[in-house]
Amino acid sequence: MSCDIWVIAEHTANTISSGTLEAIGAGRFFSNRLNVKLSLVILGNKIDALIHRLSDTGVDNVYVLENLHLSLYTSDAYINSLEPFIKQHKPSIILMTSTCLSRDFAPKLASRLKTAYVPDVSGIEINPPSPPLLKGGEGGILFTRPIYGGRLLSTVICKGETPWVVTLRPRAFEKIVDTSKKANIEKIEPTLSPSNIRTIIEGIEKTQKGLGLTDADIVVSGGRGMKGPENFKMLEELANILGGVVGASGAAVDAGWLPHSAQVGQTGKVVSPKLYIACGISGAPQHLAGMSTSKCIVAINKDPDAPIFKVADYGIVGDVFEVVPRLIEGLKK
Repeated sequence: MSCDIWVIAEHTANTISSGTLEAIGAGRFFSNRLNVKLSLVILGNKIDALIHRLSDTGVDNVYVLENLHLSLYTSDAYINSLEPFIKQHKPSIILMTSTCLSRDFAPKLASRLKTAYVPDVSGIEINPPSPPLLKGGEGGILFTRPIYGGRLLSTVICKGETPWVVTLRPRAFEKIVDTSKKANIEKIEPTLSPSNIRTIIEGIEKTQKGLGLTDADIVVSGGRGMKGPENFKMLEELANILGGVVGASGAAVDAGWLPHSAQVGQTGKVVSPKLYIACGISGAPQHLAGMSTSKCIVAINKDPDAPIFKVADYGIVGDVFEVVPRLIEGLKK
């Protein structure tokens, strides 16, 4: 059995996701401390242009699983491709960024492998003795993840059979790329039968322009206090000035003011931008679960007792329709 650390890559338009680079950074933390190899696994079809760039990410190995049925993501195709390959190579820990894609197939993969699944990890510590843990025994790898809407941090210790499947909260780990190391690239064509793929995706429609919520450094979100969809135009203006994107609370999305792709929260996107500006958002636990790990939180709300102020670094008690225009005016100057 190997003790390799694997990172499952996400990619779009021949570009590796920033979350995957963060997962590689977390993987390098493991490989350096435990003296094990770090490998990147990427699934797709006709991705030669992307494969060439992956050799410079600083991993030891790049495993490319190519098949026509992997052209578009489905959990069936991913799991049926990965399961036999994982059982053959027996890695110890499988890392991936926490996105809609990984939240769909990661728990299914862990269930198929009959092993531990640790979602939305925001911190990792290694205390001796750690190598025995990688062989299924007790050791000192501690995974930290937010629970109860981000109000508490839970420390998880895995025991038993590996590999453990771990998803990482976006922006919780540094992107660390070592271009001095050239990876060994190995192509594999998994055997996939159409009869084993229950869902077929015929096309994908993009509903959001520019950066996605999880990739943006600055997010300006609006809630029920925006009173209507027409008032999100001033949030778009503020976001454009700052170079950010617009998000929304669950209440604003449920009202039909913005599409679900803009929702921040437990049932939407989990974001950790450098700056999060909450406008007219009270701070329900479901919303806090999706943004409480942001580096700097600014809350604007006319209710001084709004729960959002408990997690905010800076709070402005006032009418959002007075505060935001003044912010825009000041930033333009």
